[in-house]
Amino acid sequence: MIQLSETMPPIKPQNLAWACFEDSTITQVFFKFVVQTAEASRLIQRFICNSCPELEAAAFSMYPQLQPIGPLLARNRLADQAGQFLQEDTTCLTWLDQQPPCSVIYVAFGSSTTFNQTQFEELALGLELSNRPFLWVVRPGMTKETATGYPDGYVKRVGSRGRIVKWAPQQKVLAHPSVACFMSHCGWNSTLEGVTNGVPLLCWPQFCDQFQNASYACDIWKTGLEFEKDEEAGIVTRIEIISKVEQLLSDKTYKVKALEIKEKVTSSVSKGGCSHRNLDSFVQWIHKNDADAKDEPDFM
Repeated sequence: MIQLSETMPPIKPQNLAWACFEDSTITQVFFKFVVQTAEASRLIQRFICNSCPELEAAAFSMYPQLQPIGPLLARNRLADQAGQFLQEDTTCLTWLDQQPPCSVIYVAFGSSTTFNQTQFEELALGLELSNRPFLWVVRPGMTKETATGYPDGYVKRVGSRGRIVKWAPQQKVLAHPSVACFMSHCGWNSTLEGVTNGVPLLCWPQFCDQFQNASYACDIWKTGLEFEKDEEAGIVTRIEIISKVEQLLSDKTYKVKALEIKEKVTSSVSKGGCSHRNLDSFVQWIHKNDADAKDEPDFM
């Protein structure tokens, strides 16, 4: 185990960014990229990052050259998110309006996570057997097979209790009062969106930083639970899914902690907060360098 600080979550060697790919060629390419990035960082004048001290206090204490200016979300500007991987299905917001407060499991695994058919069906059955309403983002190509197949009669059985869309307006979904928790791959953007909206996390990391992000949610912030694979089957079973859903939603501590974190990160991006001050400083630095550049004589 690797632990940079006592107050940072430990890292399993197999979860290092370059070590979690099955293809050795990809591992080599990614490792080379990480090395090149480390070398290039020596030329950097200012490091800014989409985070805040309230989320990663130990990391920022250890590396004071990092300047957090986040979380950077469209909702901070009361605006719509600009870039989308696929066209959003906004009808799911109307469906959420019809659900009881704090009742819906929101399930989304980003733009690159894929499951084999067995795991996909096990997830589907876990959501069905939870007996809770769920909004599930199933994008094209989410399974490794050519076509995504649900268990026989699945869509009819879940009926209106389960809403399945190809892509969702995620920030608006997570801000909706009907959403109780967020089942996520724990990509950093998704993690920030969950944290900023005070939503507890059901963590299902796949590769790279997602394992570390899940560790923060579960072990540092105490706002989530991570699924564990069945060692014999090699998948997250429906029983595990049902168990973690019930554990997370029956224990109000997770929601309390999530709301506490939400208040802290909101304060950081508000005027006078740490991230807000750092962003102001960065903008002023750009203006100063621009002015200095204009004052330099032109010898050409």
